[in-house]
Amino acid sequence: MMKLIPQLNPKGWDEMFSNEGVRDSYAQVLNTLQNLNPESLNDKQIQASDLFMNQGITFTVYSDNNQGIERIFPFDIIPRIITKAEWSEVETGIKQRLKALNLFLEDVYNGQQIIKDGIIPASLVASCPHYIQEVHGIKVPHNIHVHIAGIDLIRGAKGEFYVLEDNLRCPSGVSYMLENREITKRIFPDMLATNKVNTVGNYPNIFHNILISLSPRNVSKPNVVLLTPGVYNSAYYEHTFLARQMGIPLVEGRDLVVNNNRVYMKTTSGLQQVDVIYRRLDDDYLDPLVFKPDSTLGVPGLISAYRHGTVALVNAVGNGVADDKAVYAYVPDMIKYYLNEEPILKNVPTYQMENIDERELVFADMENMVIKETNGSGGYGMIMGNKATPEELENGKTAILANPRNFIAQPIIQLSTVPCLIDGQLKLRHVDLRPYALCGPNGVEIVPGGLTRVALTEGSLVVNSSQGGGSKDTWIIK
Repeated sequence: MMKLIPQLNPKGWDEMFSNEGVRDSYAQVLNTLQNLNPESLNDKQIQASDLFMNQGITFTVYSDNNQGIERIFPFDIIPRIITKAEWSEVETGIKQRLKALNLFLEDVYNGQQIIKDGIIPASLVASCPHYIQEVHGIKVPHNIHVHIAGIDLIRGAKGEFYVLEDNLRCPSGVSYMLENREITKRIFPDMLATNKVNTVGNYPNIFHNILISLSPRNVSKPNVVLLTPGVYNSAYYEHTFLARQMGIPLVEGRDLVVNNNRVYMKTTSGLQQVDVIYRRLDDDYLDPLVFKPDSTLGVPGLISAYRHGTVALVNAVGNGVADDKAVYAYVPDMIKYYLNEEPILKNVPTYQMENIDERELVFADMENMVIKETNGSGGYGMIMGNKATPEELENGKTAILANPRNFIAQPIIQLSTVPCLIDGQLKLRHVDLRPYALCGPNGVEIVPGGLTRVALTEGSLVVNSSQGGGSKDTWIIK
Protein backbone atom coordinates (compact mmCIF):
# COMPACT_ATOMS: atom_id res chain seq x y z
CA MET A 1 0.00 0.00 0.00
CA MET A 2 1.29 3.46 -0.93
CA LYS A 3 0.92 5.99 1.86
CA LEU A 4 0.50 9.44 0.37
CA ILE A 5 1.49 12.26 2.70
CA PRO A 6 -0.50 15.42 1.90
CA GLN A 7 1.67 18.12 0.36
CA LEU A 8 0.82 21.73 -0.25
CA ASN A 9 1.93 24.09 -2.95
CA PRO A 10 3.71 26.73 -0.84
CA LYS A 11 3.23 29.50 -3.40
CA GLY A 12 -0.04 28.57 -5.07
CA TRP A 13 -3.04 26.28 -5.39
CA ASP A 14 -2.82 22.52 -5.15
CA GLU A 15 -5.61 20.67 -6.96
CA MET A 16 -5.64 17.62 -4.65
CA PHE A 17 -4.89 19.06 -1.21
CA SER A 18 -6.07 22.06 0.80
CA ASN A 19 -5.09 23.18 4.29
CA GLU A 20 -7.87 20.93 5.59
CA GLY A 21 -6.56 17.85 3.78
CA VAL A 22 -7.62 16.07 0.59
CA ARG A 23 -10.26 17.85 -1.48
CA ASP A 24 -13.62 16.04 -1.78
CA SER A 25 -13.29 15.65 -5.56
CA TYR A 26 -10.08 13.63 -5.12
CA ALA A 27 -11.11 11.48 -2.13
CA GLN A 28 -12.08 8.36 -4.12
CA VAL A 29 -9.06 8.58 -6.43
CA LEU A 30 -6.69 9.00 -3.51
CA ASN A 31 -8.26 6.01 -1.77
CA THR A 32 -7.76 3.88 -4.92
CA LEU A 33 -4.14 4.98 -5.23
CA GLN A 34 -3.40 4.33 -1.57
CA ASN A 35 -4.76 0.80 -1.87
CA LEU A 36 -2.17 0.04 -4.53
CA ASN A 37 1.42 -0.78 -3.71
CA PRO A 38 4.22 1.22 -5.38
CA GLU A 39 5.02 -1.71 -7.72
CA SER A 40 1.44 -1.80 -9.02
CA LEU A 41 1.46 1.95 -9.67
CA ASN A 42 4.78 1.72 -11.46
CA ASP A 43 3.46 -1.17 -13.54
CA LYS A 44 0.50 0.98 -14.59
CA GLN A 45 2.82 3.84 -15.56
CA ILE A 46 4.92 1.44 -17.65
CA GLN A 47 1.76 -0.02 -19.20
CA ALA A 48 0.61 3.49 -20.18
CA SER A 49 3.99 4.28 -21.80
CA ASP A 50 3.90 0.98 -23.70
CA LEU A 51 0.39 1.74 -24.98
CA PHE A 52 1.50 5.16 -26.20
CA MET A 53 4.51 3.62 -27.94
CA ASN A 54 2.57 0.75 -29.53
CA GLN A 55 -0.10 3.10 -30.86
CA GLY A 56 2.48 5.53 -32.23
CA ILE A 57 1.28 8.43 -30.07
CA THR A 58 4.25 10.70 -30.61
CA PHE A 59 5.29 14.23 -31.41
CA THR A 60 8.41 15.50 -33.16
CA VAL A 61 11.04 17.78 -31.64
CA TYR A 62 13.40 19.46 -34.07
CA SER A 63 17.01 20.00 -33.02
CA ASP A 64 19.27 22.83 -34.11
CA ASN A 65 20.40 20.88 -37.17
CA ASN A 66 16.75 20.41 -38.21
CA GLN A 67 16.80 16.68 -37.46
CA GLY A 68 13.41 15.49 -36.23
CA ILE A 69 13.32 13.32 -33.13
CA GLU A 70 10.19 11.25 -32.51
CA ARG A 71 9.19 11.17 -28.85
CA ILE A 72 6.41 9.55 -26.89
CA PHE A 73 4.15 12.16 -25.36
CA PRO A 74 4.88 11.76 -21.61
CA PHE A 75 1.71 10.79 -19.76
CA ASP A 76 1.18 10.83 -16.01
CA ILE A 77 -1.41 8.33 -14.80
CA ILE A 78 -2.74 10.41 -11.87
CA PRO A 79 -5.79 12.28 -13.26
CA ARG A 80 -6.44 15.99 -12.87
CA ILE A 81 -9.97 16.59 -11.53
CA ILE A 82 -12.18 19.65 -11.96
CA THR A 83 -15.55 19.89 -10.22
CA LYS A 84 -18.85 20.55 -11.98
CA ALA A 85 -19.09 24.04 -10.42
CA GLU A 86 -15.55 24.97 -11.48
CA TRP A 87 -16.18 23.68 -15.00
CA SER A 88 -19.40 25.67 -15.27
CA GLU A 89 -17.41 28.89 -14.77
CA VAL A 90 -14.77 27.80 -17.30
CA GLU A 91 -17.38 26.82 -19.88
CA THR A 92 -19.41 30.03 -19.53
CA GLY A 93 -16.27 32.17 -19.59
CA ILE A 94 -14.83 30.55 -22.71
CA LYS A 95 -18.15 30.83 -24.58
CA GLN A 96 -18.30 34.53 -23.74
CA ARG A 97 -14.70 35.05 -24.80
CA LEU A 98 -15.07 33.25 -28.13
CA LYS A 99 -18.25 35.11 -28.95
CA ALA A 100 -16.34 38.39 -28.56
CA LEU A 101 -13.26 37.15 -30.43
CA ASN A 102 -15.39 36.00 -33.38
CA LEU A 103 -17.09 39.40 -33.48
CA PHE A 104 -13.68 41.08 -33.37
CA LEU A 105 -12.39 39.03 -36.31
CA GLU A 106 -15.53 39.71 -38.34
CA ASP A 107 -15.18 43.42 -37.54
CA VAL A 108 -11.42 43.80 -38.08
CA TYR A 109 -11.64 42.19 -41.54
CA ASN A 110 -14.64 44.31 -42.53
CA GLY A 111 -15.81 47.65 -41.06
CA GLN A 112 -13.16 47.93 -38.29
CA GLN A 113 -15.61 49.75 -36.04
CA ILE A 114 -13.67 48.79 -32.89
CA ILE A 115 -10.65 50.68 -34.26
CA LYS A 116 -12.73 53.67 -35.34
CA ASP A 117 -14.21 53.85 -31.84
CA GLY A 118 -10.73 53.94 -30.33
CA ILE A 119 -10.99 50.70 -28.34
CA ILE A 120 -7.98 49.09 -30.04
CA PRO A 121 -5.16 51.14 -31.63
CA ALA A 122 -5.04 50.90 -35.43
CA SER A 123 -1.24 50.62 -35.23
CA LEU A 124 -1.49 47.47 -33.10
CA VAL A 125 -3.54 45.68 -35.78
CA ALA A 126 -1.55 47.09 -38.70
CA SER A 127 1.75 45.97 -37.15
CA CYS A 128 0.54 42.44 -36.40
CA PRO A 129 2.32 39.98 -38.74
CA HIS A 130 -0.75 37.75 -38.70
CA TYR A 131 -3.20 40.39 -39.83
CA ILE A 132 -3.78 39.18 -43.40
CA GLN A 133 -4.81 42.09 -45.61
CA GLU A 134 -5.39 39.69 -48.52
CA VAL A 135 -8.53 38.25 -46.89
CA HIS A 136 -10.08 41.59 -45.95
CA GLY A 137 -13.77 41.57 -46.87
CA ILE A 138 -14.03 37.83 -47.50
CA LYS A 139 -17.42 36.51 -46.38
CA VAL A 140 -17.01 33.42 -44.20
CA PRO A 141 -19.90 30.96 -43.57
CA HIS A 142 -22.20 32.12 -40.74
CA ASN A 143 -19.63 34.87 -39.92
CA ILE A 144 -17.67 32.29 -37.90
CA HIS A 145 -13.90 32.72 -38.04
CA VAL A 146 -12.95 30.49 -35.10
CA HIS A 147 -14.34 26.96 -35.46
CA ILE A 148 -11.93 25.29 -33.05
CA ALA A 149 -10.12 27.08 -30.23
CA GLY A 150 -7.71 25.89 -27.58
CA ILE A 151 -7.93 28.37 -24.71
CA ASP A 152 -5.03 27.98 -22.27
CA LEU A 153 -6.02 28.43 -18.63
CA ILE A 154 -4.04 28.58 -15.42
CA ARG A 155 -5.11 28.82 -11.77
CA GLY A 156 -3.95 31.54 -9.45
CA ALA A 157 -2.98 31.27 -5.77
CA LYS A 158 -6.63 31.08 -4.65
CA GLY A 159 -7.69 28.61 -7.33
CA GLU A 160 -9.19 31.25 -9.62
CA PHE A 161 -8.89 30.63 -13.37
CA TYR A 162 -7.04 33.00 -15.69
CA VAL A 163 -6.80 32.88 -19.48
CA LEU A 164 -3.11 32.64 -20.36
CA GLU A 165 -3.56 32.77 -24.14
CA ASP A 166 -6.04 32.17 -26.95
CA ASN A 167 -5.07 29.66 -29.65
CA LEU A 168 -7.28 30.46 -32.63
CA ARG A 169 -5.24 29.39 -35.67
CA CYS A 170 -4.44 25.66 -35.73
CA PRO A 171 -4.68 24.62 -32.06
CA SER A 172 -3.10 21.24 -31.44
CA GLY A 173 -3.28 18.59 -28.72
CA VAL A 174 -6.86 17.37 -28.95
CA SER A 175 -5.73 13.88 -29.99
CA TYR A 176 -3.75 13.62 -26.76
CA MET A 177 -6.86 14.58 -24.77
CA LEU A 178 -8.76 11.73 -26.46
CA GLU A 179 -5.92 9.20 -26.21
CA ASN A 180 -5.25 10.06 -22.56
CA ARG A 181 -8.83 9.07 -21.77
CA GLU A 182 -8.51 5.77 -23.66
CA ILE A 183 -5.30 4.93 -21.79
CA THR A 184 -6.97 5.74 -18.45
CA LYS A 185 -9.83 3.37 -19.32
CA ARG A 186 -7.27 0.61 -19.86
CA ILE A 187 -5.21 1.10 -16.69
CA PHE A 188 -7.98 2.20 -14.27
CA PRO A 189 -11.10 0.59 -15.77
CA ASP A 190 -13.35 1.13 -12.72
CA MET A 191 -12.27 4.59 -11.59
CA LEU A 192 -14.01 6.56 -14.34
CA ALA A 193 -17.43 5.08 -13.59
CA THR A 194 -17.16 5.31 -9.80
CA ASN A 195 -16.09 8.96 -10.04
CA LYS A 196 -18.86 9.84 -12.54
CA VAL A 197 -16.51 11.38 -15.10
CA ASN A 198 -17.94 13.15 -18.18
CA THR A 199 -17.05 11.66 -21.55
CA VAL A 200 -14.80 13.39 -24.10
CA GLY A 201 -15.08 10.73 -26.80
CA ASN A 202 -17.81 12.50 -28.79
CA TYR A 203 -15.44 15.31 -29.84
CA PRO A 204 -14.73 13.93 -33.37
CA ASN A 205 -18.45 13.53 -34.06
CA ILE A 206 -19.31 17.06 -32.86
CA PHE A 207 -16.49 18.56 -34.90
CA HIS A 208 -17.36 16.55 -38.01
CA ASN A 209 -20.97 17.78 -37.84
CA ILE A 210 -19.72 21.38 -37.65
CA LEU A 211 -17.43 20.85 -40.67
CA ILE A 212 -20.34 19.45 -42.71
CA SER A 213 -22.55 22.40 -41.69
CA LEU A 214 -20.06 24.84 -43.24
CA SER A 215 -20.33 23.43 -46.77
CA PRO A 216 -21.00 26.14 -49.37
CA ARG A 217 -22.80 23.55 -51.55
CA ASN A 218 -26.22 22.32 -50.56
CA VAL A 219 -25.45 18.62 -51.04
CA SER A 220 -26.33 15.63 -48.88
CA LYS A 221 -22.72 14.51 -48.41
CA PRO A 222 -20.26 17.42 -48.62
CA ASN A 223 -16.63 16.52 -49.20
CA VAL A 224 -14.58 17.40 -46.14
CA VAL A 225 -10.78 16.88 -46.03
CA LEU A 226 -7.98 17.43 -43.53
CA LEU A 227 -5.03 19.27 -45.10
CA THR A 228 -1.68 18.37 -43.49
CA PRO A 229 1.82 19.73 -44.20
CA GLY A 230 2.93 16.08 -44.26
CA VAL A 231 4.83 13.48 -42.29
CA TYR A 232 7.58 15.85 -41.15
CA ASN A 233 5.19 18.10 -39.23
CA SER A 234 5.52 17.79 -35.44
CA ALA A 235 1.76 17.15 -35.07
CA TYR A 236 1.43 14.68 -37.96
CA TYR A 237 0.26 11.93 -35.60
CA GLU A 238 -2.66 14.14 -34.60
CA HIS A 239 -3.56 14.87 -38.22
CA THR A 240 -3.79 11.16 -39.07
CA PHE A 241 -5.66 10.42 -35.83
CA LEU A 242 -8.35 13.08 -36.38
CA ALA A 243 -8.84 12.26 -40.06
CA ARG A 244 -9.34 8.61 -39.11
CA GLN A 245 -11.70 9.45 -36.22
CA MET A 246 -13.86 11.69 -38.40
CA GLY A 247 -13.73 9.40 -41.43
CA ILE A 248 -12.41 12.08 -43.78
CA PRO A 249 -9.50 11.97 -46.27
CA LEU A 250 -6.09 13.14 -45.11
CA VAL A 251 -4.57 15.17 -47.95
CA GLU A 252 -1.45 17.19 -48.71
CA GLY A 253 -1.33 20.24 -50.95
CA ARG A 254 -0.26 18.15 -53.95
CA ASP A 255 -3.50 16.12 -53.65
CA LEU A 256 -5.62 19.21 -54.33
CA VAL A 257 -6.00 21.39 -57.40
CA VAL A 258 -7.98 24.57 -58.09
CA ASN A 259 -9.92 24.88 -61.33
CA ASN A 260 -12.33 27.71 -62.15
CA ASN A 261 -12.18 28.90 -58.51
CA ARG A 262 -13.21 25.52 -57.14
CA VAL A 263 -11.03 23.12 -55.17
CA TYR A 264 -10.82 19.49 -56.28
CA MET A 265 -9.22 16.42 -54.77
CA LYS A 266 -7.37 14.06 -57.08
CA THR A 267 -8.74 10.51 -56.76
CA THR A 268 -8.37 7.27 -58.68
CA SER A 269 -11.82 7.90 -60.17
CA GLY A 270 -11.10 11.51 -61.21
CA LEU A 271 -11.46 14.92 -59.59
CA GLN A 272 -13.91 15.38 -56.70
CA GLN A 273 -14.94 18.85 -55.58
CA VAL A 274 -13.93 19.70 -52.01
CA ASP A 275 -16.36 21.73 -49.90
CA VAL A 276 -14.62 22.11 -46.53
CA ILE A 277 -10.92 22.00 -45.65
CA TYR A 278 -9.86 21.49 -42.04
CA ARG A 279 -6.37 22.82 -42.56
CA ARG A 280 -3.46 22.16 -40.22
CA LEU A 281 -1.28 24.41 -42.32
CA ASP A 282 -0.29 27.95 -41.30
CA ASP A 283 -1.66 30.89 -43.31
CA ASP A 284 1.70 31.68 -44.93
CA TYR A 285 1.90 28.29 -46.63
CA LEU A 286 -1.70 27.93 -47.86
CA ASP A 287 -1.37 29.46 -51.32
CA PRO A 288 1.94 30.25 -53.07
CA LEU A 289 0.15 32.66 -55.40
CA VAL A 290 -0.77 34.89 -52.43
CA PHE A 291 1.66 34.16 -49.60
CA LYS A 292 5.07 32.43 -49.66
CA PRO A 293 5.77 31.88 -53.39
CA ASP A 294 8.18 29.03 -52.64
CA SER A 295 5.69 27.04 -50.51
CA THR A 296 5.18 23.54 -51.86
CA LEU A 297 2.80 22.65 -49.02
CA GLY A 298 -0.19 24.68 -50.14
CA VAL A 299 -2.55 24.83 -53.09
CA PRO A 300 -2.11 27.45 -55.85
CA GLY A 301 -5.37 29.38 -56.27
CA LEU A 302 -6.85 28.31 -52.89
CA ILE A 303 -7.38 31.87 -51.61
CA SER A 304 -9.15 32.84 -54.84
CA ALA A 305 -11.57 29.90 -54.38
CA TYR A 306 -11.97 30.93 -50.71
CA ARG A 307 -12.76 34.50 -51.75
CA HIS A 308 -15.37 33.21 -54.25
CA GLY A 309 -17.05 31.26 -51.43
CA THR A 310 -16.77 27.83 -53.09
CA VAL A 311 -14.74 26.31 -50.24
CA ALA A 312 -14.75 26.81 -46.46
CA LEU A 313 -11.46 26.87 -44.54
CA VAL A 314 -11.31 25.84 -40.89
CA ASN A 315 -10.10 27.85 -39.07
CA ALA A 316 -10.58 30.98 -41.17
CA VAL A 317 -7.50 32.67 -42.62
CA GLY A 318 -6.14 35.60 -40.61
CA ASN A 319 -7.19 34.53 -37.11
CA GLY A 320 -3.65 35.17 -35.84
CA VAL A 321 -4.49 38.84 -35.32
CA ALA A 322 -6.82 37.79 -32.49
CA ASP A 323 -4.35 35.54 -30.65
CA ASP A 324 -1.40 37.90 -30.95
CA LYS A 325 -0.17 38.30 -27.37
CA ALA A 326 -0.24 42.10 -27.63
CA VAL A 327 -3.86 42.03 -28.84
CA TYR A 328 -4.67 39.54 -26.03
CA ALA A 329 -4.46 42.42 -23.54
CA TYR A 330 -7.51 43.99 -25.22
CA VAL A 331 -9.82 40.94 -25.09
CA PRO A 332 -11.56 42.16 -21.88
CA ASP A 333 -12.24 45.44 -23.71
CA MET A 334 -13.63 43.47 -26.69
CA ILE A 335 -16.04 41.64 -24.37
CA LYS A 336 -17.30 44.93 -22.95
CA TYR A 337 -17.47 46.57 -26.40
CA TYR A 338 -19.22 43.82 -28.38
CA LEU A 339 -21.27 42.13 -25.64
CA ASN A 340 -21.69 44.88 -23.05
CA GLU A 341 -20.68 42.35 -20.38
CA GLU A 342 -17.95 42.06 -17.76
CA PRO A 343 -15.41 39.29 -18.54
CA ILE A 344 -16.12 36.07 -16.64
CA LEU A 345 -12.55 34.78 -17.00
CA LYS A 346 -9.74 37.22 -16.21
CA ASN A 347 -6.64 37.87 -18.27
CA VAL A 348 -3.21 37.61 -16.69
CA PRO A 349 -2.02 41.21 -16.13
CA THR A 350 -0.10 42.13 -19.28
CA TYR A 351 2.37 44.93 -19.95
CA GLN A 352 2.81 46.28 -23.48
CA MET A 353 6.48 46.92 -24.22
CA GLU A 354 5.52 49.67 -26.70
CA ASN A 355 4.20 51.65 -23.74
CA ILE A 356 7.21 53.48 -22.24
CA ASP A 357 5.78 53.65 -18.70
CA GLU A 358 4.89 49.95 -18.67
CA ARG A 359 8.28 49.06 -20.15
CA GLU A 360 10.14 50.95 -17.41
CA LEU A 361 8.02 49.27 -14.76
CA VAL A 362 8.92 45.85 -16.22
CA PHE A 363 12.63 46.67 -16.57
CA ALA A 364 12.72 47.63 -12.89
CA ASP A 365 11.24 44.27 -11.86
CA MET A 366 12.37 41.80 -14.54
CA GLU A 367 13.24 39.07 -12.01
CA ASN A 368 9.51 38.70 -11.30
CA MET A 369 8.35 38.86 -14.91
CA VAL A 370 8.00 36.48 -17.82
CA ILE A 371 8.87 38.08 -21.15
CA LYS A 372 7.10 36.66 -24.21
CA GLU A 373 7.33 37.28 -27.92
CA THR A 374 3.92 38.42 -29.11
CA ASN A 375 3.82 35.81 -31.86
CA GLY A 376 5.96 33.10 -30.29
CA SER A 377 4.65 29.65 -29.40
CA GLY A 378 5.71 26.40 -27.80
CA GLY A 379 7.46 28.15 -24.93
CA TYR A 380 10.23 29.39 -27.24
CA GLY A 381 11.62 32.92 -27.08
CA MET A 382 10.42 33.25 -23.48
CA ILE A 383 12.46 34.67 -20.59
CA MET A 384 11.51 33.53 -17.08
CA GLY A 385 12.87 36.37 -14.98
CA ASN A 386 13.32 34.28 -11.83
CA LYS A 387 15.43 31.69 -13.72
CA ALA A 388 17.36 33.98 -16.08
CA THR A 389 20.97 35.03 -15.63
CA PRO A 390 21.85 38.76 -15.47
CA GLU A 391 23.24 38.45 -18.99
CA GLU A 392 19.99 36.91 -20.28
CA LEU A 393 17.99 39.71 -18.67
CA GLU A 394 20.22 42.34 -20.30
CA ASN A 395 19.91 40.60 -23.67
CA GLY A 396 16.14 40.59 -23.16
CA LYS A 397 16.11 44.34 -22.55
CA THR A 398 18.21 44.93 -25.67
CA ALA A 399 15.82 42.82 -27.79
CA ILE A 400 12.80 44.64 -26.37
CA LEU A 401 14.26 48.07 -27.07
CA ALA A 402 15.10 47.02 -30.62
CA ASN A 403 11.50 45.93 -31.34
CA PRO A 404 9.11 46.73 -28.46
CA ARG A 405 6.00 45.71 -30.48
CA ASN A 406 7.36 42.16 -30.53
CA PHE A 407 7.18 41.67 -26.74
CA ILE A 408 4.85 41.69 -23.77
CA ALA A 409 5.58 41.01 -20.11
CA GLN A 410 3.47 39.38 -17.42
CA PRO A 411 4.08 38.82 -13.71
CA ILE A 412 5.17 35.26 -13.00
CA ILE A 413 2.16 33.39 -11.68
CA GLN A 414 2.76 30.14 -9.82
CA LEU A 415 0.68 27.61 -11.73
CA SER A 416 -1.44 25.24 -9.68
CA THR A 417 0.04 21.85 -8.84
CA VAL A 418 -1.16 18.26 -9.10
CA PRO A 419 0.62 15.17 -7.72
CA CYS A 420 2.40 13.13 -10.42
CA LEU A 421 3.98 9.68 -10.25
CA ILE A 422 7.71 10.36 -10.59
CA ASP A 423 10.38 7.77 -9.82
CA GLY A 424 7.83 5.70 -7.92
CA GLN A 425 6.71 8.58 -5.71
CA LEU A 426 3.92 11.12 -5.90
CA LYS A 427 5.38 14.61 -6.29
CA LEU A 428 3.81 18.00 -6.97
CA ARG A 429 4.21 19.41 -10.48
CA HIS A 430 2.78 22.52 -12.12
CA VAL A 431 -0.06 22.23 -14.66
CA ASP A 432 -2.16 24.29 -17.02
CA LEU A 433 -5.34 23.39 -18.93
CA ARG A 434 -6.32 23.66 -22.58
CA PRO A 435 -10.06 23.06 -23.09
CA TYR A 436 -11.18 22.73 -26.71
CA ALA A 437 -14.14 24.78 -27.88
CA LEU A 438 -15.99 24.05 -31.12
CA CYS A 439 -17.95 26.87 -32.76
CA GLY A 440 -20.67 26.17 -35.32
CA PRO A 441 -23.91 27.69 -36.57
CA ASN A 442 -25.67 26.49 -33.39
CA GLY A 443 -23.22 28.13 -30.99
CA VAL A 444 -20.18 27.07 -28.99
CA GLU A 445 -19.77 23.56 -27.61
CA ILE A 446 -16.96 22.71 -25.20
CA VAL A 447 -16.07 19.07 -24.62
CA PRO A 448 -16.05 18.52 -20.82
CA GLY A 449 -12.34 17.96 -20.32
CA GLY A 450 -9.30 19.22 -22.15
CA LEU A 451 -5.57 18.73 -22.24
CA THR A 452 -3.87 19.14 -18.89
CA ARG A 453 -0.20 19.82 -19.57
CA VAL A 454 2.39 19.13 -16.88
CA ALA A 455 5.79 20.68 -16.27
CA LEU A 456 7.54 17.43 -15.34
CA THR A 457 10.79 19.14 -14.32
CA GLU A 458 10.73 20.05 -10.63
CA GLY A 459 9.98 23.74 -10.11
CA SER A 460 9.45 24.42 -13.82
CA LEU A 461 6.49 26.48 -15.04
CA VAL A 462 6.98 25.53 -18.72
CA VAL A 463 4.46 22.85 -19.68
CA ASN A 464 5.06 22.62 -23.45
CA SER A 465 5.82 19.11 -24.72
CA SER A 466 8.72 20.43 -26.79
CA GLN A 467 10.22 21.80 -23.57
CA GLY A 468 10.00 18.57 -21.57
CA GLY A 469 6.35 18.76 -20.51
CA GLY A 470 3.83 15.93 -20.38
CA SER A 471 0.09 15.53 -19.92
CA LYS A 472 -2.65 14.08 -17.72
CA ASP A 473 -6.19 12.87 -18.27
CA THR A 474 -8.58 15.67 -17.28
CA TRP A 475 -11.74 14.66 -15.44
CA ILE A 476 -14.82 16.87 -15.23
CA ILE A 477 -16.95 15.11 -12.63
CA LYS A 478 -20.75 15.20 -12.85
